[in-house]
Amino acid sequence: MAKNIEPKLKKIGDYLKLEEDTVFTIPEYQRAYSWGIDHCDKLWQDINDFVESESRDRYFFGTIIINCQDDDTKYGLIDGQQRTTTFLLLLKALLFRINIAIERTASDEDSASLCRGLQERRRRIMGILYKAETEDISDKPDAAKDAEICRRGIILENFSINEQYKTELAAILQATDYASAEARVIKIKYKQKDNRYTNFFRNFKFFYGMIRELSDSQLNSIAKSITDNCEVIEIKSWQVEQAITMFNSLNSDGLPLYDSDIISAKLYAEAEKRGKEKEFADLWKQLNNCINELESIRLADINSILMQYMYYIRTVNKETISETGAVNVTTPGLRRYFTEINKMPITNPIGMCSDMMKLAKVWKKVSEYPQMKVLLKFNENTKLFLASYFFRFDENHITEEIVEPILTCLLRLFSLLELVDVGYSSKYFKTFLFGEEAKFVSKSTAIDEIIHDFNEHIHSNWDKETVRAALHDYDGNVLVYLNEYLFAKEKGLDFTLGTKYDIEHIMPYSGNNLQEIRKDAEIDSEEEFYGIVNKLGNKILLEEKINRAIGNEWFRTKVSTKLENRTGYIDSQYPIARALVSKYQNADKPYWKKEDIISAADKASDRIVGFIFGE
Repeated sequence: MAKNIEPKLKKIGDYLKLEEDTVFTIPEYQRAYSWGIDHCDKLWQDINDFVESESRDRYFFGTIIINCQDDDTKYGLIDGQQRTTTFLLLLKALLFRINIAIERTASDEDSASLCRGLQERRRRIMGILYKAETEDISDKPDAAKDAEICRRGIILENFSINEQYKTELAAILQATDYASAEARVIKIKYKQKDNRYTNFFRNFKFFYGMIRELSDSQLNSIAKSITDNCEVIEIKSWQVEQAITMFNSLNSDGLPLYDSDIISAKLYAEAEKRGKEKEFADLWKQLNNCINELESIRLADINSILMQYMYYIRTVNKETISETGAVNVTTPGLRRYFTEINKMPITNPIGMCSDMMKLAKVWKKVSEYPQMKVLLKFNENTKLFLASYFFRFDENHITEEIVEPILTCLLRLFSLLELVDVGYSSKYFKTFLFGEEAKFVSKSTAIDEIIHDFNEHIHSNWDKETVRAALHDYDGNVLVYLNEYLFAKEKGLDFTLGTKYDIEHIMPYSGNNLQEIRKDAEIDSEEEFYGIVNKLGNKILLEEKINRAIGNEWFRTKVSTKLENRTGYIDSQYPIARALVSKYQNADKPYWKKEDIISAADKASDRIVGFIFGE
């Protein structure tokens, strides 16, 4: 017979004090330890403020949800792993400082009661961290005995497939002093100073530093308050689904929980039911590794991949189009969709995870395509519809030639979004794309049919002259990328966006020589200058290093010379910068005038209008 849910209000010291054969566990589907110094600082300030208030009440640190397993010997932390881990690090930092304080406390009568208090705190904390019996703990630190106690089994075991540093907490807890802890922990390669440490040690170091500023009396008071005057509500459940449901409902009030945490927990629970938890855990770990690579290039995270998958599933199930053909653009939240509206994907955890892995791998491959790099500068919603198209292929069969027609269609439409007064949510964009997504997904729909739909949609709703006029007034940056790409294509040149680049104003936007530059450019007033300097014809792409080197130099300097160790357009790989060098490098006195900006803007407008209208 299943046990009932068991909530209890507990002192933190009692919550953390486990029976001999019991451990806390962090389940496979949980997120990594992610609390940073900002979280620890708030926790520390809250505790300090509470202690200084001398309140007789107790301080409440929220609810902990535990899934009890293996005859109640494993307490799976469904909600509370960040706080529990942080409390253990805080207690260890307190223990180190208490040991030092005991050693230096004078043996006179006035200090006797303080020393006894510190010894009680030492016994209480060591009893929590190492399940040590009171009689086994010496009054004063004893290197050999303390080392033996610290080597006892860890009270928290981490099984999270998202945690890269599973041994880090144990390394800190098993150390006998701060120096040995620092020597034992992981140092991350290629990182400097405190950034080379994991969150575990950085937070531990923070607490150790804050505690060092306390007097011995303050240290005694704050250690007692943490273990005996601060509380949590511990809720125990004996069914993982039940525990996850509580986690979901208790945190539905806007607290910063990720949808992916809830969904991955549901997936893992379903896999466990089917005896496939190991297969799922391995697959989920691979998915996270792949998505970490996408995150490093700011392309996608786990929540965005889940959102793309939801769009795909809803399209396949015809959930976005009614029987009469009406398009429904209302989109549910991720959590609500997968846990309430359509639970079917979660009943196949291996299949759902495999689908997302396939999508992540395709994204990694296509992210290198030049046209893709340009599209990614536009509205984020482009990814949602591209992803549905990607599900036609796997990473081994997708090619630039296959993707390019759809990239072109989306680039044309989202270029218009940059220029017109209506937003993405209008019928011209979101509604049209929702209707078109069914064709993106369907392998039986020819690409030519999709191209025809975009052509018809664009020609039916916009005219060239209106778009050209909007381009004439355009002062944004997104279309600079498109103009550069189209220029390269027009000239038969390669286009690579690179990693570090800037938007360069050919005629400087600011600087000491503006009046002279304006005069050379034949611009009469400051008002006219600011009306023309941000036009599309005055902006190009330029490597960050070159842009920082030339600053606000004269045009003739930018295109024709190198200043000592500095560089100019002459060293750029971007096509328009190279074209400017080719045109002006050998001129006696090259100037970049108002008429040049207008001419360049007109050419850019013609280029982009032709692209948008498929000419």
